[in-house]
Amino acid sequence: MEDLSRQLGREVRFREADAEHLEFADASFDTVISSLSTCSFMDPIAALKEMRRVVKPDGQILLIEHGRSNLEWLGSYQDKHRNEMVEQGGCRWNQEPTELAQKAGMKIISDRRTLLGIFHSIQASPAKIG
Repeated sequence: MEDLSRQLGREVRFREADAEHLEFADASFDTVISSLSTCSFMDPIAALKEMRRVVKPDGQILLIEHGRSNLEWLGSYQDKHRNEMVEQGGCRWNQEPTELAQKAGMKIISDRRTLLGIFHSIQASPAKIG
């Protein structure tokens, strides 16, 4: 990654942080990207609120997440085996990432589902709804 950042003339710094308590100032970033993580956050709404806090008011939040399928037969299977997934890997695979983002105060710009309605590609704005 360092070679690529030098080629692009960009400084890249990696930091480990608690997603629910980010150590960045408000409105620090143009874009925040999170992939396949809300299922394992202890408090996904708190983590999403932190993403919203650190992105600039005119910025964007990009989420690639998985959740409960909109195909009822598969969604029911996910519901039935939820506890097993949590115990095996800490993954709540039947939650709704779009609903979580909305509860965190994000405005959904677009939400595309793929792969049997499980995967979401969400583009959101940090602007509060309403």
